[in-house]
Amino acid sequence: MLNIALIGCGRIGRMHADLIDRHPQSRLTAVYDPVPAAAKAIAESIQTQVAATPEVIFNNDNVDAIVVASVTSTHADFIEQAVEAGKPVLCEKPIDLDIDRVRACRNKIAGSNVPVQIGFNRRFDPGHAQMKSAISAGDIGNLVQVLITSRDPEPPSDEYLTGAGGMLRDMTIHDFDLARFLLDDDEPVEVFAYAAPLIDPARGARLNEVDCAMIVMKSSNGRQVFINNARQAPYGYDQRLEAHGDGGMVQSTNRTPHGMQTFTAAGTGTAAPLEPFFIERYTHAFKHQLDSFVSAVLNKTQPEVGFDDGMRALLLAEAAYVSLEKGCAVKVAPVED
Repeated sequence: MLNIALIGCGRIGRMHADLIDRHPQSRLTAVYDPVPAAAKAIAESIQTQVAATPEVIFNNDNVDAIVVASVTSTHADFIEQAVEAGKPVLCEKPIDLDIDRVRACRNKIAGSNVPVQIGFNRRFDPGHAQMKSAISAGDIGNLVQVLITSRDPEPPSDEYLTGAGGMLRDMTIHDFDLARFLLDDDEPVEVFAYAAPLIDPARGARLNEVDCAMIVMKSSNGRQVFINNARQAPYGYDQRLEAHGDGGMVQSTNRTPHGMQTFTAAGTGTAAPLEPFFIERYTHAFKHQLDSFVSAVLNKTQPEVGFDDGMRALLLAEAAYVSLEKGCAVKVAPVED
């Protein structure tokens, strides 16, 4: 049984707490949040302990591993502290909003064999994972194009946006990682991005933020990737992947709460709305992500999604922002600076 502590008890932290509690090989042994009421609510519902500080968790011999679901600005610090304490860590994305801080963190933990997993949960979605397997098996021949659609149901609050670090680091970073996941070892090397506040121009001007983006990438072998994002989709949380090869095509499509469709004079094939947001849409992905982390820790192996995956996704976001500024395609910076 793996004793896991949780740092960060907001919406996504509560979801992690429930998954840890229900997992057959893990136990939620402690929680921490700078808002005591948030930690207390989880601790009382799951019957676990509240840690007074993060250091209590890092110094607790009864804690085998840590899940970090705190604000982004704390991620790199907590990864470093976890590694120093010898405790495997599953940390939500991104590692940090500043690529220099990520490089510093990478340098600090270099040489350690303590597992560090980054929370790119979408890799573990059953449809996305099956799609990767089909590509790897050659079911569609030689992969030539990847198309990724990700649209949120509604824009986040002003407060959220001011601390998110920009749409391409906060939202699109998942899609950058999915592109790398499907391309396998064929890394994206060039990025061209368009982005603008098309949904709410006034808000975009006020916050200096975009709400729509289209990004084209080229891999080292010349494969093409297209990503399209929007902060608002009134029909629900729109999540679709498509991979096109010279021998066929595979898709991973949207999910609804159920698969029933209605056929009447009023409409043909009327279905339920899409899942409302990321926790509902990616429930299975979050569960399988935890399965993977627990397995890596118990079997003393490295995680499927490591620190460098988090860094490479952020480097793609940085390249996209340079492209926006320059209005042209730009090369992706290497991991080694």
